[in-house]
Amino acid sequence: MSSPGATSSSLSSLAPKRKTKKKHFVQQKVKVFRASDPVLSVLMWGVNHSINDLSHVPVPVMLLPDDFKASTKIKVSNHLFNKENLPGQFKFKDYCPQVFRNLRERFGIEDQDYQVSLARSPPLKDEEGKRVELLLTSYDHTLIIKEISSEEVEEIHNILSEYHQHIVTCHGSTLLPQFLAMYRITVESEDTYLLVMRNMFSHRLHVHRKYDLKGSLVSRQASFKEKVKELPTYKDVDFRNKMQKVYVSAEEREKIMDKLNRDIEFLVRMKIMDYSLLLGIHDVERAERDEEDEEDTESSYEEEEVEENGLAHAPCSTSSGGIGGYMNSFKPMGPGEFDPYVDVYAIQSAVGAPQREVYFMGLIDMLTQYDTKKKAAHAAKAVKHGAGAEISTVHPEQYAKRFREFITKIFA
Repeated sequence: MSSPGATSSSLSSLAPKRKTKKKHFVQQKVKVFRASDPVLSVLMWGVNHSINDLSHVPVPVMLLPDDFKASTKIKVSNHLFNKENLPGQFKFKDYCPQVFRNLRERFGIEDQDYQVSLARSPPLKDEEGKRVELLLTSYDHTLIIKEISSEEVEEIHNILSEYHQHIVTCHGSTLLPQFLAMYRITVESEDTYLLVMRNMFSHRLHVHRKYDLKGSLVSRQASFKEKVKELPTYKDVDFRNKMQKVYVSAEEREKIMDKLNRDIEFLVRMKIMDYSLLLGIHDVERAERDEEDEEDTESSYEEEEVEENGLAHAPCSTSSGGIGGYMNSFKPMGPGEFDPYVDVYAIQSAVGAPQREVYFMGLIDMLTQYDTKKKAAHAAKAVKHGAGAEISTVHPEQYAKRFREFITKIFA
């Protein structure tokens, strides 16, 4: 099947032989369902197209400096073709495809799985469904798609080579966000920039409480508006007031702090500040109660159905199915159980801890460099709160020191 009016450009470093090749659609390995939002439809189409395309490009022995500047672009003029599914005209740009393919491999995510996660069914919008800044979760809950600004695209380009080197050095074992791809989608002359990352929370375990911790106590409390949400994001002051603690074994704590220290050193080198530790807590006992309630509801519903149909003596079987998609575990998992290869940010609470919990911990918001704007904000806050106040806008080294000290104290 060929595309009416599709044109594409690719940097020669990616696939030199494509210069003479007429552009045809590659046979799709994944059936692509369309979304009602044209940007999402183009995202699904584009991911499918770029991963199929990439599968024909040999994996380089090593990445070259040009790979960190490369991109592939495709412009499609559909006119009336497939109009109910895709916009009449659109463009899709895939940034640094070889670099991100290499990163996905280092994070243990196969391209075929990545493609299924993003192209098989539309991603889900976050609970508020705000269109101000798009935040999406892949339908199988393994990936997050975040809308970013063109300045943030530039910032990622600026740190991508060092970020890649950091991931190579630590063998993919990091608390940093796992950057998996970056795209630009153009619909009706409007550009949308999207960054794809691994979901720090579980693809199957419900998070009952979450915190965004920066190690600062000035203006670091969830607002009333935030607190009434179904899953509010609490902050440092809330964490302290609730006497919240993270109960992990000494061995796990050491592992977390080793990763954290390595990652923080990298962030300081990159002059990055204002990042947070995202902490999600899964309450195992609460999940067990919820499951029991669900089973009671299901069984009473089944009994009613059996009586209505006069099948009181017929044997009945129930099957429990989790979320669809390739991430389904072959063995059924109970509350508090997770696959460490998928939920890489998850840690089980220690044996004998006061609560049975699973914690999800990762660093977020690492695209703020200490530039002129931040220096001005620091000066203004210092005037308002006094030079010694624990404000969040401080120099990267100072920010890192305070952040590390705060995180050390969150453990029981």
